[in-house]
Amino acid sequence: MGRSVRRLTLGDLAEPRRFLALGFGAGLAPLAPGTFGTLAAVPLYLLMQSLPAGYYLAMLLLTFLLGIWLCDVTARQLGVHDHPGIVWDEFVGYWITMFAAPAGWLWIVLGFALFRIFDVLKPWPIRWIDRRVGGGFGIMLDDVLAGVFGLAVLQLLARWIG
Repeated sequence: MGRSVRRLTLGDLAEPRRFLALGFGAGLAPLAPGTFGTLAAVPLYLLMQSLPAGYYLAMLLLTFLLGIWLCDVTARQLGVHDHPGIVWDEFVGYWITMFAAPAGWLWIVLGFALFRIFDVLKPWPIRWIDRRVGGGFGIMLDDVLAGVFGLAVLQLLARWIG
């Protein structure tokens, strides 16, 4: 981001939509809020990992749709299209990476690393979409694609290793 953005405070968490969009406070991290947002998604993943595939996919769809609204409202409230503190998109992107992941901490950490790599590097078409698609849908879509890339690599590794 070329321009400076407003620093977030605990007061920003008082509004319920922002509380969710800012990842229950993880987005307030002064450095690497996306990484902290992804870390905050891990405990929730641990609660969801045993869901049957259909329920997990339904949860992904619902959290994606909710995220479009949450991220759009919060971005407008903060006056920045994709404020770094908005990390709901990281939650959903990580959960996508972890769909049907093998059990165990190795896979949780590997999924975390893969998602963060794709989210930060933004290979084509992620970077193209990040620059051209606006609103809450745009905020969510680049992380969804990073999650899909992470999912693909994680599944390939699972088949190769296991």
